[in-house]
Amino acid sequence: MSPTIFRERGFRFYFFSREESRLHVHVRCASGEAKFWLEPAVLLAQNLGLSDRQLRTARRLIEEHSDEIRRAWVRHFPG
Repeated sequence: MSPTIFRERGFRFYFFSREESRLHVHVRCASGEAKFWLEPAVLLAQNLGLSDRQLRTARRLIEEHSDEIRRAWVRHFPG
């Protein structure tokens, strides 16, 4: 299961249900996907096909929606 947190500017932001416990978010668009850590800061963990421009846009959107992502994380991974 991979619940969508939000969609914006052609990107889908989501979690995988059975993955590591460190706070992170996955991002997908037509050309690829990436994974970003949210703690201690928003940092790229993995990139599969996104351009530098797409990565910058995704990172900015993660920063803008960080509270929403954190709330969704707590709801999805209680405890």
